[in-house]
Amino acid sequence: MIPRYSLPEMTAVWSEPRKLELWREVEIAALEGWSKLGVVPVAAVEAARATTQVDPDEWKAREEVTHHDLAAFVDVMSASAGEGAEWIHYGLTSSDVVDTAQGVMLGDAAALLQRRLDDLFAVVKAKAIEHKDTAMVGRTHGIWAEATTFGLKLATWTFEVDRHRARLAAAKERVAVGKISGAVGTYAHVPPSVEEHVCTSLGIGVEPASSQVVQRDRHAEFLAVIAGIGATLERFATEIRHLQRSEVGEAREPFAKGQKGSSAMPHKRNPIRTENVTGLARLLRAYAGAGFEDVALWHERDISHSSVERVALPDACLASDFALVRMTKVIDGLVVDADRMQENLEATRGLVYSQAVLLALVAGGNSRDEAYRLVQRNAMRAWDEGLQLQDLLAADPEVDLSDDALKVCFDPARAVANASVVWDRLAAL
Repeated sequence: MIPRYSLPEMTAVWSEPRKLELWREVEIAALEGWSKLGVVPVAAVEAARATTQVDPDEWKAREEVTHHDLAAFVDVMSASAGEGAEWIHYGLTSSDVVDTAQGVMLGDAAALLQRRLDDLFAVVKAKAIEHKDTAMVGRTHGIWAEATTFGLKLATWTFEVDRHRARLAAAKERVAVGKISGAVGTYAHVPPSVEEHVCTSLGIGVEPASSQVVQRDRHAEFLAVIAGIGATLERFATEIRHLQRSEVGEAREPFAKGQKGSSAMPHKRNPIRTENVTGLARLLRAYAGAGFEDVALWHERDISHSSVERVALPDACLASDFALVRMTKVIDGLVVDADRMQENLEATRGLVYSQAVLLALVAGGNSRDEAYRLVQRNAMRAWDEGLQLQDLLAADPEVDLSDDALKVCFDPARAVANASVVWDRLAAL
């Protein structure tokens, strides 16, 4: 991922020095496992522990010769081990080291994303509670629908983020695994006890049947969860962008002092942060697709997945990390114009209460179709002539409702009277 969308913590998780150090830790842990069995001398373990961190430039130079990154790594590490170096990589195959180290990185990345989701959850929940009673127009198909509150809108966001927390926790457990089972995964040259020692010491799970690699359905699931998080962030971003439109003006991104919305038009306050998140969500869906393409490998393994994962796994984590932090800041600093929300609600001329009138007429004895047509006829006049629906209904001799009954229908508080159940459920989170 380009530096523009890479934050320091996630960058460190996927950095090249971190990867090489994890490869080194896997090799050392494997030697420890062998030593417990009495196969590898303790002196060889100590020699491996005493090796210096592999220099990336030296490693790359060696790869120019070997044309194999892990083999080059073993050569460089062994060269700094001295006596006992011959035991490094004993019984292992490349995927034992690469996949196991990657399992650690994926676990670390997932843990960081969990923190980001927790931060987003807290901010969205607080904002929802803050605007619990902030009345506004609810819209479906982009058209006025019924009255709601901004808090109720944000409550749906809060529950959605919470669901992603559960999904990510499950995906983290399944993707943070390793394997030390040797070529084609038969344990022919390395016993399961070595695998158990390595994975336990690194704090990850064990792939129960690995062929020669950790099975890629795990990675596909992880990328799918990240794509789902991105889709949710895009939903939030799209809503904010719509609410920020000049004609709506109900909520907008924070606008920093000295910020410029346009290089040409000084009046502009463009929703650039949410537009940015919308774009990153597209990338995350593409990475998920790549992950699913990687599930089907030839026989016990091939490396068609390797080139994909070198890009998709770190970039998906970096992009989602950036998008989560950005959206958390946007919602935390969201400028909500409650007065404009009220103005827009009043600008509907009562059309958003049409269903309440429909139900009142049905309860009063009208057939549903008859009641619908009565309300619709007056609603169309209100649309076309800019009149108040309540006035038109009151003047319609076919509408058999008293003024008091009509007034109840047009009370905005009535629209959310039963919504307290949502806040009870939210409080339980």
